[in-house]
Amino acid sequence: MQDTKHDHIRQQVRIAYAQVAHTGDSCCAAAPAQSGGCCAPSEQSVAELLSRGIGYSAEELASAPEGANLGLGCGNPQAIAALKAGETVLDLGSGAGFDAFLAARQVGESGSVIGVDMTPDMLSKARANAAKGSFANVEFRLGEIEHLPVADASVDVIISNCVINLSPDKAQVFRDAFRVLKPGGRLAISDIVLTAALPPEMQAEVALHTACVAGAVSIEALAAVMAAAGFTDIRIVPKDTSREYIRHWAPGRGVEDYIASASIEAVKPE
Repeated sequence: MQDTKHDHIRQQVRIAYAQVAHTGDSCCAAAPAQSGGCCAPSEQSVAELLSRGIGYSAEELASAPEGANLGLGCGNPQAIAALKAGETVLDLGSGAGFDAFLAARQVGESGSVIGVDMTPDMLSKARANAAKGSFANVEFRLGEIEHLPVADASVDVIISNCVINLSPDKAQVFRDAFRVLKPGGRLAISDIVLTAALPPEMQAEVALHTACVAGAVSIEALAAVMAAAGFTDIRIVPKDTSREYIRHWAPGRGVEDYIASASIEAVKPE
């Protein structure tokens, strides 16, 4: 029964983000009118405005292929990843490739970036963007972040931007992340956390799950599953300023009273 429920959630998320890939519209468009989404409207200028607000520089925004930035994030994992030339980076839920392309610039030709996404339409968009930008050191693979199509101990850094909250099995996400990281590898994630208990009716609303609200868990719960997976040096820092843009995800619902964006870091021991 639990597996069936998890698959239903994944399918709803897949449907919502396939629509984003097809139309360029926000995930708000894939949800009922009363719900929002973890993204901005489709106009490039609005996506850029949102991205500047969550920590991306003008130079970073200009460096990615047109159409790669869909305004789907809730932070800038690049700011905490401290990527180095030659590293192998894995992007969980890579979407149209925006963060993967930024990472590719930092690791250089001697490094590589793997993007994993479970939505075929989004994967096609990312691959087209990679070709458009001539990114030879980036590849995109179809797969679920709970069951990564990546070899054991093959990745230096895992990044992700507002995706893990969408998973119905976060413990498995972190177990598999631990598996694919090399000893000494690290997580650098931007995502949503609960800062207060979400009302049961909001928790049960699938549209709020695809909108990056109902799937969020508390900092304590998130740290616990990360530690259980084997991670150390866990650091989860919520950003109160994020509530200003979060309130637009579900206008009038007051979701900003329950969730916030956070920077999430951890290390796989040597």
